[in-house]
Amino acid sequence: MEQSFGTEYTKRFDRFIRDYLTLQTGQLPNQRQVYEGFKNFVDGKRQTESLEIIIKEIVHYSKHYVRIALPEQETDREFLACLEAIHDLKVEVIFPFLLGVYEKYTQGRLKKKKVIEIFRLIESYVFRRSICGIPTHGLNRIFVELTGQIEREQIDTNDYIQSLKVVFSRMTGGRHFPSDREFKEAFLTRDVYNSRICNYLLHRLENYERKELIRVSEKYTIEHVMPQTLSEEWQEELGDDWIETHEKYLHTIGNLTLTGYNSELSNHSFKEKRDLPGGYSDSPLRLNRSLAQAEQWNKAAIEKRAEILLEKVCKVWPHHGIPQEMPFIQNWTLADHRHLTGEMMELFQQLQGHILNLDSSVSEQITKYYIAYKLRTTFVAILPQAKCLRLSLKLPFPDINDPQGVSKNVIVKGLGDVEVRISSMDELDYTMFLIKQAFEQQMENGS
Repeated sequence: MEQSFGTEYTKRFDRFIRDYLTLQTGQLPNQRQVYEGFKNFVDGKRQTESLEIIIKEIVHYSKHYVRIALPEQETDREFLACLEAIHDLKVEVIFPFLLGVYEKYTQGRLKKKKVIEIFRLIESYVFRRSICGIPTHGLNRIFVELTGQIEREQIDTNDYIQSLKVVFSRMTGGRHFPSDREFKEAFLTRDVYNSRICNYLLHRLENYERKELIRVSEKYTIEHVMPQTLSEEWQEELGDDWIETHEKYLHTIGNLTLTGYNSELSNHSFKEKRDLPGGYSDSPLRLNRSLAQAEQWNKAAIEKRAEILLEKVCKVWPHHGIPQEMPFIQNWTLADHRHLTGEMMELFQQLQGHILNLDSSVSEQITKYYIAYKLRTTFVAILPQAKCLRLSLKLPFPDINDPQGVSKNVIVKGLGDVEVRISSMDELDYTMFLIKQAFEQQMENGS
């Protein structure tokens, strides 16, 4: 193991043991207590396993870790590209999770294509959060818990990636996976030049679907099209609002590119930068194609180029793809709801029939936690419990007409604001009176 970690042995081996313990225990050991944590872990394992087996397992996982932490030792080119992108993002907190992914791959539980998709989705999650300015301090806890969450949510043992997407779709607050809309809005105005991810961002944009990859740090430097110091010629180029344009757009993606001739281009006018030898028209880089075609460089041109790049970004860094309102997958059956037996099943079947008879367009969706009834979106969801059926109506609480006062104002995210409970057949007609209100409001609103 010492030899495999090479010259970075001291730093990397300590980190490996910490990440290995994190994966095995689901807990993040204190950095100063890794040795104690390791001793306790081994003592626990020795109750059922020999020391030789424990050491073999550690050696086995260390080989995964070397591929992750020292990607130059990764021999698979596609894996290497993924790992280099992750290293450029500088997020080692995801290593324990990646250890688990590599192990599933070596066991044959994940195909190579799925592993690459997982790598790219994790990369996208981290990058989108960075662009949207979401603090990174909680990432270690998120990835510590991620493996367990996926296993709990796993619907099909052969569909790990889909389960990962479902977990991402359920994350809220500071953990959430930024939507395309949030990501795009932030991407257009973000100061990316002064962020630690600027080289990574331009590298990934340039190399997207490119067979012969280029390394930004090896040959090219970051170039401001509109320079950081404006000459009078540049002020005229930008127009009357040149001060505002310079302050707002200087470091944004629309004004940044790559060049091998940064010093030669310097503060030249835009047309000179475009037409000089080594300029944008002479560049082999895809990032410079729209610059080579531009006639002027001002606020409108910067915004237009940002929009052009925007067409790529959601392909390079994709969303998880699970709709926000329906972050669950239709692979469940009524048999998965353990409370639906005996009298509770009879009550459910009666209620189910009444709801489906409201209109031929009403559809049923069975999820892990509830049964949803929807037109285009859910208007009522039934959450089976031991002694009652708990209903969530998608209706603003002030709108509910409830003379008997049985409803409560309880917001269930993605479902509704009104909660109703039914425990006997006697309550069926009144419950349907309440459900119809949610149904009719959706019919009226065309939703």
